[in-house]
Amino acid sequence: MKIKDIAEAAGVSTATVSRVLSGKPNVRQEVREKVLQVVARTNYKPDGAARRLRSGKSTYIGLIVADIQSPYFASVARAVEDVAQKNNYNVILCNTDENHDKERNYLEMMQSENAAGVILAPTLRLSENFELTRYYSSPMVVIDRQVQGLSVDMVLIDNRQASLELTRHMLAHGYKRIAALFGNSSATGAQRRAGFEDGMREAGISENDYIVRSLPAKEQDAHETVKALLELPSPPEAVITSNGLLGAGAFRAIRDKELPIPESVAFASFDESVWTAMTRPAITVVEQPTYAIGQTACEMLLKRIEDPQRPTRKVVLESKLVIRQSCGGKA
Repeated sequence: MKIKDIAEAAGVSTATVSRVLSGKPNVRQEVREKVLQVVARTNYKPDGAARRLRSGKSTYIGLIVADIQSPYFASVARAVEDVAQKNNYNVILCNTDENHDKERNYLEMMQSENAAGVILAPTLRLSENFELTRYYSSPMVVIDRQVQGLSVDMVLIDNRQASLELTRHMLAHGYKRIAALFGNSSATGAQRRAGFEDGMREAGISENDYIVRSLPAKEQDAHETVKALLELPSPPEAVITSNGLLGAGAFRAIRDKELPIPESVAFASFDESVWTAMTRPAITVVEQPTYAIGQTACEMLLKRIEDPQRPTRKVVLESKLVIRQSCGGKA
């Protein structure tokens, strides 16, 4: 069914049908009702691609993240979709799996398909060597990861400071031989590792007395890594992980060893999730304002779409250290 078929069935011109469908005035009420009756009877759906070409305006935005299985990105995506829908935009979700080639392909696809804009959590390679203009030149907001070399809207938290505060908290409970796991393919992991090492240096603890592992941000990788660490002749007194997926894998490894938390090994992680509050003991976490990150990013993108020349902004939102029993804190 095409617009000319609607026009023939209603006995009007295609121009009149277009005016009715786009809600424009200067159409008699009886004509409008006749056209709408035909549309309802035939279940006509306008061709979105053709409409975009005629109007020159896209009705969708891209959201490119590392892994939607992460509770962090799931919450961000929920917020982006909520804001986009309220403003008559649709969201196309893409997972890069921290793979720069996939990221580049998605950016090129968004460019070729004339997306109105993109919200991007960049891979480590793109963050450190910001070649974005080679792949994408339309409105964009970067989330989660700091980028270098280009002025672009960003919504972040202070990852290094948040990690430092968590490390100080663990040290204050007397833990020194701490094993810390960080994602190895994002700028976020590198910043959180830097914050952890800041804290250990601040406390005068030698590099030989703590353990750092950089690994893929996958639950199974964390499970295998922590399982091996707990089997060392001198195992860690505490484990810290830099995101929710690593946290889930590390926690499972501790439970598999049937080690009581925090009596045998303390535990804390970034990213609040359903299980971190419900398990016993409940888990100390750095809670990120995930919904606010997605909401702010989408609102900034829509403003950028409306006014491409507006000054760029960097919004830094506050995280929160939620202290629970898993590292000796109170409920």
